Amino acid sequence: QVQLVESGGGLVQAGGSLRLSCAASDRTFSLGWFRQAPGKEREFVAAISRSSGSTKYGDSVAGRFTISRDNAKNTVYLQLNSLEPEDTAVYYCAATPSSIQLTMNRALYHFWGQGTQVTVSS
Repeated sequence: QVQLVESGGGLVQAGGSLRLSCAASDRTFSLGWFRQAPGKEREFVAAISRSSGSTKYGDSVAGRFTISRDNAKNTVYLQLNSLEPEDTAVYYCAATPSSIQLTMNRALYHFWGQGTQVTVSS
């Protein structure tokens, strides 16, 4: 069982920035971020490879969001810039075995955090 603890959500105006953090209890998993807005399916946001540091982004956030990691702290960060009201959602951190590289498939993520709310006002 992997414990994931997210933090950093909040209320921000359009055009603003936030940084989310996800601390993992197990260093052998790669981490990713998803988000879910009311009435919508959970959507892939970003993932980072534990071994290489390579990254992948969903189309709607590419160029605005940046995922990074600190392996010494078992922590992954998601920097959200140029936020738009459409970015309003609960953001979830998720863990997948490190052998699975940069997957967007949420079914391959075995463990999930409790989520952190991001609200962007217009």
